[in-house]
Amino acid sequence: MIDQTLLVRRIASLQPYETIWQEMRAFTDARLETTPDELWLLEHAPVFTQGQNGKPEHILKKTHIPIVQTDRGGQVTYHGPGQLMIYTLINLKRKKWQVRALVTLLEKTIIDLLMDLELSAYSKTDAPGIYIKVQGEETKICSIGLRIRRGCSYHGLAFNIAMEMTPFSLINPCGFNKLKMSQVRDFMPTITMEQIMGLLIEHLKKHLDYTTIHTFNHLPGQ
Repeated sequence: MIDQTLLVRRIASLQPYETIWQEMRAFTDARLETTPDELWLLEHAPVFTQGQNGKPEHILKKTHIPIVQTDRGGQVTYHGPGQLMIYTLINLKRKKWQVRALVTLLEKTIIDLLMDLELSAYSKTDAPGIYIKVQGEETKICSIGLRIRRGCSYHGLAFNIAMEMTPFSLINPCGFNKLKMSQVRDFMPTITMEQIMGLLIEHLKKHLDYTTIHTFNHLPGQ
């Protein structure tokens, strides 16, 4: 069945944020009721992105890293090499889901993935994303920002795996003052992006109720 088929696209090279954003919008505008859902896995060149309600005061210091005003929910965050972007292009109408249901399922996916790595993580009702405690201090390891258009989602998750974390100190991540960010490498120095992606696909297949997975190494139409 088409609602149980997921196309997974793993793009190996660093991608400009604005290019992928426009590709997601174009895909969402062109998709039909029979278009399978897609998952795009990639890494971005360094960029700060500001959500629809983003406040400029959450950018503490401007640098050479570009700032892009985008159409997802949420406040400011940073994307860069070593962070796995998980873009979820899903027909919510077809799945009969509200956006809150999708957020919950995505959070559960990352929590269960981290549990496989023997890391205890949790979500929060008042601040979407995935959190993990480091020496008793709360840190955020995965951020979520979505846009719903024509009953379909795009944007998705930013999962910190093995990246340069310094740019997060230049902002209030997700609009929270003094929020600490963490990454998988802090706990598992030898983990690879490929290992994470393998676990991710298995958990998404289960939680989002897909039975058929097709994988590609290029974007639609390429």
